[in-house]
Amino acid sequence: MRTTEYSIDARTERTVGDKVAVIFCTKNSAATIQNAIKAIKNSNYDLDSIIVVDGFSNDKTVEKAKQGGATNVITQPEKKFPGKGIAMKAGIEESRKAGADVALFLDSDIKNLSGQWVDALVDPILEEGYDMTRGFYERAPRDAAVTKLVARPMLSVFFPELSHFEQPLSGEVCARMQVWEDLLNRDAKPPDGWGIDVWFFVEAAMSGHKLREVYLGRKEHTSFDGYKEDIGKLHKMSEQVLFTILNEAVKYDRFEQHYNRVSL
Repeated sequence: MRTTEYSIDARTERTVGDKVAVIFCTKNSAATIQNAIKAIKNSNYDLDSIIVVDGFSNDKTVEKAKQGGATNVITQPEKKFPGKGIAMKAGIEESRKAGADVALFLDSDIKNLSGQWVDALVDPILEEGYDMTRGFYERAPRDAAVTKLVARPMLSVFFPELSHFEQPLSGEVCARMQVWEDLLNRDAKPPDGWGIDVWFFVEAAMSGHKLREVYLGRKEHTSFDGYKEDIGKLHKMSEQVLFTILNEAVKYDRFEQHYNRVSL
């Protein structure tokens, strides 16, 4: 069940023994990645691993990531775009190799990222027993078109018990390593592209993991600049998210349940 009372203003000083890895999946993020890495170092946590998985950027993303202090910069193992699912799976594997107890994904194009976001997402897992935390935030009115027009309506039809979550496509997601590994072991072929976010979300809920949304304030990110005047540029993302939810609905036999509801 979603709870929203935890926010970035609720943190306190602490020392935590668990190893926390932060993962950025990047693609031409040279304008933001260096400052993003520097910003999260203000977290209360000692970040043992800051991992960047680059999707074959053609700008200076890799160079800027190293300059910013990333502990591990790798190239996405398969040259495919969109390949966010491939990058996330690679990031989880690198976190496992690093001996992390908790792995946190953050979008690499955020302009106002801070270490407080790390604390707000990690604290409920290490201190309150949640299995996964997911960020939600204020965004520009025309932002989050795929969430508003595809993900949330589709989830409300096939997974109504999840319809109260604000950001089913959140790029800010944290979980213990055994949770990430459990989810990946539940399916032989998780999505390679944009569908991975909602896939992790649905699979986590369907497997009984305890989820919590965390309010992070306002999110400002550069990708919005690329589509705010033409949301048609999001057609590929919309398509992949839609088919991922449909596949999950088939897997969990949600079509028959939906028909039974609407026929009452």
